[in-house]
Amino acid sequence: MKRTAPRTLLALALLVPAAAGCGGSAGAGGPDTVTVTVGYQSKTINTVTAGTLLRSLGYFEEELARRGARDGVTYEVLWQDYATGAPITAQMTAGKIDIGSMGDFPLLLNAARAKQLDRPTRLVSVTGYNLRGGLNTIVTAPGSGLDSLRDLKGKKVSTSVGSAADGTLVRALQQEGLDPAKDIRKLNQQPAVGASALQSGSADALSQFVAWPGLLAYQGRAKALYDGAALDLPTFHGVTAREEFAEKRPAVLEDFLRAQIRATRYLREKPVEAAESVAKATGLPAEVVYLYNGANGIATFDPTVKPELVAALKKDVPVLASAGLVGEVDAETFVDSFVDDGPVRRAHGAGYDEALAAKAPAARSELWRGDGTTASYDEPGALLAAVAAAGDGAVRAAYVPDTTTGTQWFADKAVWVADGARLLPFVAPSAAADWIAGHPGARTVSWEQALERAS
Repeated sequence: MKRTAPRTLLALALLVPAAAGCGGSAGAGGPDTVTVTVGYQSKTINTVTAGTLLRSLGYFEEELARRGARDGVTYEVLWQDYATGAPITAQMTAGKIDIGSMGDFPLLLNAARAKQLDRPTRLVSVTGYNLRGGLNTIVTAPGSGLDSLRDLKGKKVSTSVGSAADGTLVRALQQEGLDPAKDIRKLNQQPAVGASALQSGSADALSQFVAWPGLLAYQGRAKALYDGAALDLPTFHGVTAREEFAEKRPAVLEDFLRAQIRATRYLREKPVEAAESVAKATGLPAEVVYLYNGANGIATFDPTVKPELVAALKKDVPVLASAGLVGEVDAETFVDSFVDDGPVRRAHGAGYDEALAAKAPAARSELWRGDGTTASYDEPGALLAAVAAAGDGAVRAAYVPDTTTGTQWFADKAVWVADGARLLPFVAPSAAADWIAGHPGARTVSWEQALERAS
């Protein structure tokens, strides 16, 4: 996908050294040049409307080019890609990144660290969210024999401490009556390291955020053990900005948010094209990107700062405090002082309150055909029938929402249950077992058996 901003401007942006990202000061281009540095996580694909996709579309550069023509200033954008939110926070508190995107738990760590150093940051918008928590998943090796959280007792579990995925692991274990500090051996690892540990057998399970669980499942290197949506607690990714930058360059921040809104609209209107673009930029399979970011994906993309997400942040603070990652603070005051939706309100303009109140549509089963077209179905059985009727090469990917949580998953990786005439998909085997326990006569069937019954 071609960028629409002038090539010379983008080329200059990529050549600016990291030290020049000083939040609106003169950049390498001279006294009339302002460099804006944006930190993002290309492979954390629920941040794409403020990172990977936004960059490829060139919308921020377009907004700044228009502003520069009015102001007589040359604006340059320096994009810095990281694997997690921690280095973005470090660069922000050093004054070297102006705008960054990361998950909910890292956002709180960002706020805490910035406050500690008296260099405050603000949460100014949201990228992707899931109100039940489906963006985080615990997976295990396909042949591990582990089927439930209770099977993790005494096992080694890889996660990234301080991440939302770690929060999911802690909460899920506690809900099952297990002590996260005593009943498992937690391995604090970056996602890629944890994925390798799972494959080598040095970790028994992996708790991670998008897109790692879906990627490993798609590749046949893992199976879902626990669907984070079972917690029924919102998870999201958002955009944070340095307060100093926001106060010095409020119009530039609004330009960024206006560009993010445009990128969100593009993703909603052209989900297949957006997935292909992100796949090309990241090296992730487009089918995995679409699992999370597609028309019926796990994530809902909406830049508005919804009250449910702010409330979820307040519930996250004690989890981080118990792990010693933030000091003892009043969650209400701490979060309220961090959240500022004023810039996105102004960037959005009329209709913000209506967008704020809008709810995510219920997930539907979806078929991605080999010719690039898609079709949605109200019932998973209808999707199965469509897959069964399709010829070789006619199906690129098929997705179904979990029967109890609504979390989208690959249809051929789901756990299928035959309950009378119905065929019901589940992300995790324990969820399927719970259903069977409450529905006499229900039983698990293989993917091939499900297709045969549907046909």
